[in-house]
Amino acid sequence: MANYSAIKFIRKAGFTACFFLLMLISRAETDPLWQFSEQVNQAYLLVLDLQPEKAQEILNKITDASQELHKLYVLSLSETVDVLITEDQKKFEQLEINFRKRLQLVETLPEGPEKLFLEAELNLQRGFNLLNLDQSFNAVFAIRRAYNLTQECLKKYPTFIPIKKTSGVIQVMVGSVPDKYHWFISLLGMRGSVVTGQKQLQELRISKSSLSTEANILFFTVKGFINQQFSEAATGLTECLKNQPDNRLILFLSINMLTKDSQSEKVLQLISELDQHNQGLQMHYVEYLRAEALLNKGEYAKAIASYQKFIKGYRSLSFKKDANYKIALCYWLMNEEPQAKIYFEKAKTVGREQADPDKYAAAQLAENKLPNQKILKVRFLTDGGYYKEALAAVQTIQFSELKTLKEQTEYFYRKARLAHKTEEFSVAKIYYEETIHLAKENPWYFAPNSSLQLGYIYRDQKNYIMAKKYFEQAMSYRRHEYKSSIDSKSRSALEQLKSAKV
Repeated sequence: MANYSAIKFIRKAGFTACFFLLMLISRAETDPLWQFSEQVNQAYLLVLDLQPEKAQEILNKITDASQELHKLYVLSLSETVDVLITEDQKKFEQLEINFRKRLQLVETLPEGPEKLFLEAELNLQRGFNLLNLDQSFNAVFAIRRAYNLTQECLKKYPTFIPIKKTSGVIQVMVGSVPDKYHWFISLLGMRGSVVTGQKQLQELRISKSSLSTEANILFFTVKGFINQQFSEAATGLTECLKNQPDNRLILFLSINMLTKDSQSEKVLQLISELDQHNQGLQMHYVEYLRAEALLNKGEYAKAIASYQKFIKGYRSLSFKKDANYKIALCYWLMNEEPQAKIYFEKAKTVGREQADPDKYAAAQLAENKLPNQKILKVRFLTDGGYYKEALAAVQTIQFSELKTLKEQTEYFYRKARLAHKTEEFSVAKIYYEETIHLAKENPWYFAPNSSLQLGYIYRDQKNYIMAKKYFEQAMSYRRHEYKSSIDSKSRSALEQLKSAKV
């Protein structure tokens, strides 16, 4: 219904109407901040609350010609969010048609910052959707087009604030690309910097632009997923909630950050809040996060139910290999080995190996045996923030009972993670070093991530020489399950070190 309204609007705008509209826009002064009218802002906030259809209903009622460019931006954003969440192929096909029509309309605008911004933003949104639907080749060229337009806009109109959002996102994306793809990015003439991207988002978020809300969300998302500062990111997003209580997107991102920050109890609390605000787009991935928190807590039967609900509702193949593998682990930890083996074998045949959890699951499945139960419990309890229980669990393990080098290595790695999480940094350093020593060049993530975590410890202690050493060491490991993400985090950390030293 919402997409039909958008198409109807475009078709009604004949040549004469479009020309008249563009003449009005060209005579108006460019708004360097982009401050929406009350109605457009209401629709915009609904988009960020993941209610695109309600947003589009409001947009279709706005007749003020001076708001047409703002309407176009919010309408395109609403359809993009819809497709990114639902991964609906039919909606994507319609969105492709809408994108092309909007780009044609924008190209007829008089030269100026708004034209460049909208062209860049539309191309970036299209790139996101293409990436999400595994059309990587086309996505790269859409993002490259957006990159070139942002560079032109920044050069010609440096005081035009909205472009900082589009440019900031692209800078972070390109700046965190894994090393093995740098040659391709360079070939395309793109250069990125996470630090530069964050500065641009920061400039927008403290401005009076209506887009400052979006910049706030993006800023803290980068702080978490790229900088690994999950606690700060969760705190920042919680502050955002004060201005937008019950905003579903912010709640969802907060849940992600708290999951990464080992706060499963808070995760379950926020998911309960999100359950009470179920209007708008369904977010099946939340069931995966609920299952993860329940697994960490040791409520294995409830975790299994949530993983199964996620598998049933989620359209994408991503995370499904991991979800089935985790169901196997739940049964294994419940001492129901026959059921564990059924899901262990099923996990081998489902999903795909793109997301890091799926890659890790595939590596474990390839070993064709279930992992050590005691170490597994320590891992999940630590991941959930149940440190007292994790310490009790680790004390039940005798090193002499660990028969393989991998088990022995993981034993020290889990002790390192627990010490790190409980801020026993001197102890954590010793166990991380022992992990690196034992792992050597084996294709496990324990040594690379130990190096990364040592880098973070030394960085926070302002020992930048040692931090640099370990961040570089983290990237030196040639193959393991989390190669792309650990390399990206290390590169981002090294860039931030340069800024810290200045």
